[in-house]
Amino acid sequence: MQMIIASRLDDGRVVFIDAAAAWADSIEDGVVLESQAEIDRLMGEATQAVEDCVIVEPYLIEVVVENGARRPVEAREAIRAFGPSARTDQLIGRE
Repeated sequence: MQMIIASRLDDGRVVFIDAAAAWADSIEDGVVLESQAEIDRLMGEATQAVEDCVIVEPYLIEVVVENGARRPVEAREAIRAFGPSARTDQLIGRE
């Protein structure tokens, strides 16, 4: 299973394409793609969004769905989807 991930151009946030070709902030709101026809259609929409200066660098990521929750297979994509891996509660001298 795959999803399309990108970065929104105006604020740099990681976004996921949904079934209506809109850009969602949450991986849970993105669409899981299971057919080549879906991939082709939505990658076409993503390409148009790049041309319209909405997003940059759209690409496919592998995901698994466990108990209804979407999880990227690769560590890099998990960090992009869920935030930094550093624990801010352990920073010394910072508030």
